[in-house]
This record gives sequence, C-alpha cells and structure tokens, in this order.
Amino acid sequence: MKLKIIVHKAEEGGYWAEVPAILGCATQGETFEELLTNLYEAIEACLSIDIEQTQSLRNDRIMEIAV
Repeated sequence: MKLKIIVHKAEEGGYWAEVPAILGCATQGETFEELLTNLYEAIEACLSIDIEQTQSLRNDRIMEIAV
C-alpha cells in the first residue's frame, strides 16, 4: 500500500506530517528521520481497529486482510 503524506515545517522547529487518506492521522518529529519513524507508527495505529468492538449483523463476515 502506498499513501501520500504532506510534510510541514513546524514554526517552533522540526516537522509535522498528515496523511490525508486517513482522517485524523498526523504526527511530528524533531528531525525528518524521526518524523518518518513516527509516521509509520501513526499510520499503523490509525489503521488498526479492535475487532471485538465491531458490530455486525447475523449475515455479515468480519475478515482481516494484509495490505
């Protein structure tokens, strides 16, 4: 899976980035390298859901796929 990100220079120093395809997914870092590390963690956290909390109807299937 490929995602586009928008990287911004923070006014107070460092960087922050957002992932437009994932609502509310954003992170920051003091260096660009730290920002990239934090981005991977943020994207993983934003894409993970707790399957136990998912409501389903009798005929629905809950599945996991790797992307």
